Amino acid sequence: MPRYRLLVEYDGRPYSGFQAQATLPSVQGAIEAAVKAFSGQELRIAAAGRTDTGVHATGQVVHVDLERDWPPQTVMNALNAHLTREAVSILDAQVAPEGWHARFSANERRYLYRILNRRAPPALDKGKVWHMKKDLDHEAMHAAAQALVGLHDFTTFRDMHCQAQSPMKTLDVARVRRVGEEIHLDFEARSFLHRQVRSMTGTLVEVGAGRWAPDDVKKALEAKDRRACGPVAPADGLYLVGVGYED
Repeated sequence: MPRYRLLVEYDGRPYSGFQAQATLPSVQGAIEAAVKAFSGQELRIAAAGRTDTGVHATGQVVHVDLERDWPPQTVMNALNAHLTREAVSILDAQVAPEGWHARFSANERRYLYRILNRRAPPALDKGKVWHMKKDLDHEAMHAAAQALVGLHDFTTFRDMHCQAQSPMKTLDVARVRRVGEEIHLDFEARSFLHRQVRSMTGTLVEVGAGRWAPDDVKKALEAKDRRACGPVAPADGLYLVGVGYED
C-alpha cells in the first residue's frame, strides 16, 4: 500500500480547524472526502500539525495511504479536481519513503504571523492579517523576542487546554521584521504548544505598541504563569508555512 506525501495550502476561514469533526467543516474532512471521491477509500489522513479554527497554511504536510499505486501527479490532480469547492489545494504529491510519517518524521515546523500595520483596514486580505492601526516598533519587538529563543518552560504562553505532557519547548527562531506595510513574525521549532505562537505574538505586540518594555517579555516567560501572558493574537494572521524533514 503506497504512502503519498502531500503539500497542502488552505484558507482557514471556512473551517473549524484542521482536525476532522463530526458536525463541523474541517480541512481534514475536506481532503478525506476528496480521497473517497477519487479512490473510493474511506480513511484517515495524518498531518504534520493540527491548526486551529481560522489559521491558514501554505506549507502543511499530510500523508495518505492508498490501496492502488497511482502516479503522484495523478493523485494531486484528482484530489484538486474534487476540492474545487473547498478553500484547500494540493500543491505537490510524492511517494513517501518507507517508514516516513507526516507528523512523527517532522523535525521542524515554521510559522509566519502577518500584521497589517496601517491606518486603513484590509480589503483584499481581510481575515488573513491582524490589522493594527497604531504604529508598531518592530525593532523593539525583535529584541524582546530573543528572550524566547532556546529551551524554556513556556507555561506562560501555553493555552489552558493544551494537552502536551510538558511545557518545555525549544524555540529555534523568533524573528520580527517589517515588510512594507506589514510586520512579519517568524517562529521555528521542532514543535509548539497549543496557541503558543499566537500567545507570543500578542505579547510582542504589547512591546511594539509601547505598553510593555522589551524586558517584560523575559519576565513573563520566567513567571511560568498563564496570567503573565499578553493578549492572544487572533487566528487571522497565522500561517503554517513549512515543515522540515531529514530528507
